[in-house]
Parts: sequence; C-alpha cells; structure tokens
Amino acid sequence: MFDTLSDRLSGIFTKLRGKGRLSDADIDATAREIRLALLEADVALPVVKAFIHRLKERARGVEVSQALNPAQQVIKIVHEELIGVLGGEARRLNFAKTPPTVIMLAGLQGSGKTTLAGKLAKWLRGQGNQPLLVAADLQRPNAVNQLQVLGQRAGVEVFAPEPGNGVGDPVAVAKESIDHAKRQMRDIVIIDTAGRLGIDAEMMAQAANIRDAVSPDEIIFVIDAMVGQDAVATAEAFRDGVGITGVVLSKLDGDARGGAALSVREVTGEPILFASTGEKLEDFDVFHPDRMASRILGMGDVLTLIEQAEAAFDADQKEKMAQKLLGGEQFTLEDFLDQLVAVRRMGPIANVLGMMPGMSQMKDQLSQIDDKHFDKVTAIIRSMTPAERTTPKIINGSRRARIARGSGVTVMDVNQLLNWFGQAQKMMKQMGGMMGLPGARRKATKSPKNKRKGTKGGSGGPRPFAGGGVPQLPQAPPQGFDPGAFKAPKLDFGKLTRKKDDDR
Repeated sequence: MFDTLSDRLSGIFTKLRGKGRLSDADIDATAREIRLALLEADVALPVVKAFIHRLKERARGVEVSQALNPAQQVIKIVHEELIGVLGGEARRLNFAKTPPTVIMLAGLQGSGKTTLAGKLAKWLRGQGNQPLLVAADLQRPNAVNQLQVLGQRAGVEVFAPEPGNGVGDPVAVAKESIDHAKRQMRDIVIIDTAGRLGIDAEMMAQAANIRDAVSPDEIIFVIDAMVGQDAVATAEAFRDGVGITGVVLSKLDGDARGGAALSVREVTGEPILFASTGEKLEDFDVFHPDRMASRILGMGDVLTLIEQAEAAFDADQKEKMAQKLLGGEQFTLEDFLDQLVAVRRMGPIANVLGMMPGMSQMKDQLSQIDDKHFDKVTAIIRSMTPAERTTPKIINGSRRARIARGSGVTVMDVNQLLNWFGQAQKMMKQMGGMMGLPGARRKATKSPKNKRKGTKGGSGGPRPFAGGGVPQLPQAPPQGFDPGAFKAPKLDFGKLTRKKDDDR
C-alpha cells in the first residue's frame, strides 16, 4: 500500500545523502518535496501541515546543524515523526477486571468488519483466551451465516439466536450474549454490529443503543485503509456519535495510497490497535507504529519477521535442526521440506522477503517471485522415497523420471532442484566449518591430506607456525547462538522461485 510513498521518500533521501552540509534552502526544498509526497499519498492536509512544521523546526535545530552527517539526521527525524503520527507505540486491548471483556466492532458496510471479527477471535484464542463471537449484524444478507463460517474456521463459538436478513433485534442479541458468555465461561465477547453505506442517524442510534446495553470495554472502529479521506471523516463521525476507543486498519494489502493509515490516528486522537492485511484469518497482527514507519521508509521490519518465524517454526523443529548442525549431520531434503512448509506458513514469500532491510530496492525482483514454484518444489520432494530424501545421490535417471511423473513436473525441474540442493549442502558444510561445529572438525582430522609430520617433540604434537606459536582450533559457537534459527541460505531458491515464460 505504501509503495508509492516509499519510492518518493527514497528518492528525496537519495538527493540528501550527496550533501555534506544542509542549508536552509536545502531544508525548505526537502520539506516541500516531502509535503507533496504526503499529499499525493492522500494524507489529510492538517496532518501534513503539522508534520512539515515539526520537521522544519527540528531540521534547523542543533541535532542537524552540528551533526557529522546531516542527511542521516534528517532521515532520522522523518522516521521519528512518522512514528509519532502513527501513534508512538503499540497499545494493547483494555481487559475488564471481571470477565467477560466486551469488544464492540463498528464501521461502514464493506469495511471488512465481519471478517475482522473472525480474525480477532482467532488471534485472541491463540493468546490463551476463550472468545465468543456475537452475530448482531441482522441487516446485511447472510451476515450471520458468514460469521458462523468464520467462527467454525477459527474454532470459536458463535452466539446467533436470530437468523438475520432483516429479522431480529440486534440490541437484544447483544445484551443476551453477555449472560450467555458468563454461563459458558467465555472471557471475551466480540460483538459484530451492522454497517451502512453511509453515515446516517439510524446507524448511529443503533450503535449507541448497543453500546448502552452492553457497556463495552473497547469500541473499535474498523476502517478500510483503501477509502482515503472519507475514511477519516467517517472515523470522526463515529468518534463523536458513538465514542470509539481504538481503530483497526483493514485491507492494508491493497494498492491504494494509504493516506488514511497516516491520518486517522492524529485526526481522531484514538490509537490504531490492529492491522489486517489479507483474506485469511492469519493475516492479522498488532499494529506497531515504529515498524510501520520503518516499512514506509524502506528499512524493513525485522522484528515482525522474527515473530512470524518463531510462530511458524516450532521448538521441536528448531531443536532438531540445532542437533543436526552441532552433531555434524548432513542437511537432507527431508529437513529442507520441513523448513519450506514452515516458511510457507509465514505468508506469501514476497511479503516475507520484503520485511528484510534493503529489499525495498528489489521490488521488481520480488514481484517476480511466484509461490506456485514453492508448491512445485514441495510436490517434487514429496514424490521421493524416504531413502531418496535422505541420500539424494542415489537418484539416477529412472528415479528422476519417476519423481517428475509423480509430481507433475518435468525432469529438468527435478534436476534444477537437486543441483541447487547439492550447492546448499556444500554451503551448510562450509558454515559448519566457519562456526567451528564439532562435525566439521571431525571430518577435517580424518582427511589424510590434513595429516602433517610432527615437530621434534613428536609426531602427535601440533606443528608451530613459521612465526612461532600454535595454530588455534576453531572457536566454539558464540553464547546465545541458535543454529536452528540460521536459515538465510535456504531462502535463496534460485531459478525455481522465478516465473517462467510458459507460466505467464
């Protein structure tokens, strides 16, 4: 969503890096270009004015004028001001002292409110809570059925006493859900309310009546990040009419300019709690202003990447890989398949790679990555026998033809995978040697080429260097090093990750 803004800001900062000192004219020109970039991104005008005013004040201050690298200081200021515009720091949900905690969702029709209810319920369930979804949207056709399907997929109970489609009293349903949650020992109640095509008195009155009936701990406004300035105006109307306590940005994976995300926090004064980036229930996370600012400036998002990796790679899998590396065992296709499946659980590969610092300059290459090729690699490996996965050297021509037929690919695809995997195995061995792993040392001592004649002290003693002293053995892995988490080489899938002409 922020690609256009990121490109504009990157171009501005590139010009700054070539300057040794910044004059007032340079600061004014930079501020003017940043103003235009923000306005083109559909950021609200009052937000842009306040942002540029703070930027100029700080850029003309001591922190820039006396800095060794003024350009970097300006970039740092922009980064910090973006974090401030987005909210400063992440805010967690306010939980009730006595369960259940009541969360009421509000928003316009089509903003993704019902889908977000399912995402929030699944996320809270993963945090160890027992949420209850409440179908209080009784106007939109099939809204109740949609929430029931989402609840089933999320493994969460749905309270839906009314069929919906214009039948039933949403205020009564919301009120009854609290008693039901207490009887069923549910500690969180998520109420999905009805939306409209625009702001009207009936909508606000119904939302206010539900609020008065259940006294929610959180009133979260779901805002479509693709709408633009209208979304900000709608958020203000809900704030004044119902009293929102937080905002959720939905559809952040869209191709809109994203100005609403940069405007809603400063305009409404309410924090952004969560961000939704796709249709899957897993495409949902806590909103971190500092991480979003880093993404906008092309600095990557390493912390989110680490969190996703920790969720995708279970402890047993990391322990198994650590034991393999420390024991000097060979990296097999079975290990590669396990890690490939875990990486796929992290989401689209292009999105995962895009969180790495510096990858913003490789957007064209990332756009060429096709997840279907990873599915092809998975199919090839799963068409092999256990012996073939453990010892790929036994895969001869006939076996390759059989694997190609079983996985629905060509023999050339199988050859490419095996060739790449052979290179990956060599890289893992070299890595083991560099880190001083025990298996690498054992192999080195067994090689006859490494046997040397001893000194006068005997054949078993170490041979001194010409300059004196004894050669040092490889050092042990540094404290805190987790070999199971070292997966960078296995992310480079070569030609298998690029679209072929016949696939386009």
